[in-house]
Amino acid sequence: MKKTRKYLYVALLSLVLFILWTIALCFIDIKAIGPDGSRVGFATLNSFARDLIGSNMTLYVITDWLGLVPLFCALGFAVVGLVQWIGRKNILKVDADILILGCFYIAVIAVFILFENIIINRRPVLINGILEASYPSSTTLLVMCVMPTTVLQLNSRIKKAKTRRIITPLLVAFNALMVLGRLVSGVHWVTDIVGAALLSVGLVMMYYYLISIISIYKTKEEQHEKRNHSCRQYAG
Repeated sequence: MKKTRKYLYVALLSLVLFILWTIALCFIDIKAIGPDGSRVGFATLNSFARDLIGSNMTLYVITDWLGLVPLFCALGFAVVGLVQWIGRKNILKVDADILILGCFYIAVIAVFILFENIIINRRPVLINGILEASYPSSTTLLVMCVMPTTVLQLNSRIKKAKTRRIITPLLVAFNALMVLGRLVSGVHWVTDIVGAALLSVGLVMMYYYLISIISIYKTKEEQHEKRNHSCRQYAG
């Protein structure tokens, strides 16, 4: 139970930090350092990181294409939920962790839509001649939200420990390399990456918290059923 509460505390802390970080970006050290004179918060930090890192459009394209991996993972679990829904003829009979995962995906999509309409920062580079919204880094957010939840789902569904020991490090490494690749590609300000990381941790930890609550409830229910079964056997 203590571990479960830790998930909640980390989630709330990360979400609060994300909100404070976002507000700070709107008011602190704002200067016109972006393309076409676009104004950016934490300008000193962002310009230093941009000059240090530069830009690598090849890496940008690679990480963009690899962004399909978490999308396919999410689609796979959506299909699992759909199959269960059709087979069991009731959406409430779909595995609870899959239903929560679906709600989690909806929350991530809502964040994408929100920050496409509320522009905090625009990119440090033009993409096909267009100055796009950049905060928070959408690819970083996608990867850092989908891959950790994928690890949790696969670990609960794959029975072979050896398979889990192979898959989990691969997914964790992919997650880390994607975030690093997005940073080094130079298509986002460093503050965009930080913002995406804070929001992702908050959302994922909240998902972990809800899944843990379900796991505790299931364990108690199974123990209760075992006690009832033992009592019936004894009475018989």
